[in-house]
Amino acid sequence: MEKIGIIVGNGKLPLYFLKEAGAKGYKVFPIGLFDTIEEEIKEHENFRMMNVGRIGEIIKYLLGNNIVKLVMLGKVEKSILFSDMDFDDYGKKLLEKLPDNKDETLLFGIIALLKLCGIKVLPQNHLLGNFMFKNKVYTYCGPEKKDDLTIKMGMEAAKALSELDAGQTVVCKDSSVVALEGIEGTDQTILRAGNYAGDGCIIIKMARPQQDMRVDIPAVGLDTIRRAIEIKAKGIVGEAGKMLFLDQEEAIKLADENKFFIMGIKP
Repeated sequence: MEKIGIIVGNGKLPLYFLKEAGAKGYKVFPIGLFDTIEEEIKEHENFRMMNVGRIGEIIKYLLGNNIVKLVMLGKVEKSILFSDMDFDDYGKKLLEKLPDNKDETLLFGIIALLKLCGIKVLPQNHLLGNFMFKNKVYTYCGPEKKDDLTIKMGMEAAKALSELDAGQTVVCKDSSVVALEGIEGTDQTILRAGNYAGDGCIIIKMARPQQDMRVDIPAVGLDTIRRAIEIKAKGIVGEAGKMLFLDQEEAIKLADENKFFIMGIKP
């Protein structure tokens, strides 16, 4: 039986992976980072709670169980994670070698150290191909012909925004950009757009040009669909092959009930 480890953050994505991996015959070893992760994961027979600063202990645990493949899944609460670090000797030595103490620098430093120890960090969509946006319309209704220019403009704006590493979501209406995602995140951007432009908006979300699939795959899930319907938006567009579409069955049902379209598209 093939083994695989999971560094578990918040949200349901790690739980989806746990179930998919189990169904495909993998023996899974979840490592939790927060008390707030899904309770079902905590109940897994191989679950361990660890501080990410104890990188030596994590490596020892993985190699001790003959685990050389790892995925990192779930929301990383950086304000908690990096303010409550308990570094062991490996962690302290890693910090000394890093050019700065930024969150991203530390994260990629940890990935590099894992690689040196023979542990490969896999893309977040490993075993989750069925959860990726596909190039199609998921709902009964789709965009109208007059929406084509609005969607095209939104895709271009979202790509430009993501190149600046400022966000990945743009809200458009009638061939105009209404709102750009900032630090507040996708859902709050949608609500802000609704306040500005009223109903009939289209939400477009694109991946970064150099998206590192190991640590940061953008996703659309049920909560985002709910926010969009709340502002009476017309639909949402996600980049096919580069983005996760979670809670698909529930999201599509809710969208159909509200005459809202969900579409994956290739740029």
